[in-house]
Amino acid sequence: MVITRPEMEIGRYQWMYRNSRLHQYHHVPALRGNISPLGIQGCFECCIKCLGGVPYASLVATILCFSGVALFCGCGHVALAGTISILEQSFSTNVTDHALLSEVIKLMQYVIYGIASFFFLYGIILLAEGFYTTSAVKELHGEFKTTICGRCISGMFVFLTYVLGVAWLGVFGFSAVPVFMFYNIWSTCEVIRSLPGNMTTSADQICVDIRQYGIIPWNAVPGKACGSALADMCNTPEFYLSYHLFIVACAGAGATVIALIHFLMILSSNWAYLKDASKMQAYQDIKAKEEQELQDIQSRSKEQLNSYT
Repeated sequence: MVITRPEMEIGRYQWMYRNSRLHQYHHVPALRGNISPLGIQGCFECCIKCLGGVPYASLVATILCFSGVALFCGCGHVALAGTISILEQSFSTNVTDHALLSEVIKLMQYVIYGIASFFFLYGIILLAEGFYTTSAVKELHGEFKTTICGRCISGMFVFLTYVLGVAWLGVFGFSAVPVFMFYNIWSTCEVIRSLPGNMTTSADQICVDIRQYGIIPWNAVPGKACGSALADMCNTPEFYLSYHLFIVACAGAGATVIALIHFLMILSSNWAYLKDASKMQAYQDIKAKEEQELQDIQSRSKEQLNSYT
């Protein structure tokens, strides 16, 4: 009778552990909630891996961009409507005098709707591009792969964000114009309120002529507000609300400019990372191919040597 090696190992095991039985298993009670003993560590590692793929810089820039655009669009829309009301009550009683201005303001309100919709979509796209680039550079989801099309899309986002940043610089400067106008009117009202009684200059001689800003024609009636009429206009809720909303809208435009500059820096760095990583990937592919060819040559040489011997 021939004894095989597995049988010898089984006999050796029974001789060393005489009280043990073959194929004796003990039931291990399952943890509550259907969690495996390694589930806690695996979940923790998965969370760390997911948090490592979050583009925090892009997330901050997206939140700042959404906040700035929301402030500019919301406050600017309400402030423009209040400006029309102030203009009709105090500076231009004839509707035909400010008909063109009313049409321009209505057009700007529709443009605000388009700006809000576009930047909501554009911010989400840039955030998604940040997730993709961060995951690709850190190789969180397998081997790093990038294509020429992907790098071209990243470069296109860099160019488009640069153009939008320049455009928003103009919007920021334009939004400061109504703030300047309302500030001049408010400061004139403060002069009327603080005017002492012994002054030879009366309050009726202090006026604000809105026609000098060019928003209404010179033949508009009355075209200006003086004295008590000007002070009463400054005390209206429309003036107070519109003034402060224009300030907030200007601040929102500034925040949007900062967010776009932040996006531009992020996109530029991501594009540079992708370019360098693609070069490294090409180098590794060439190196792996050369090593494979060298191994094939060595294996063929060994086969020929063995055939000769």
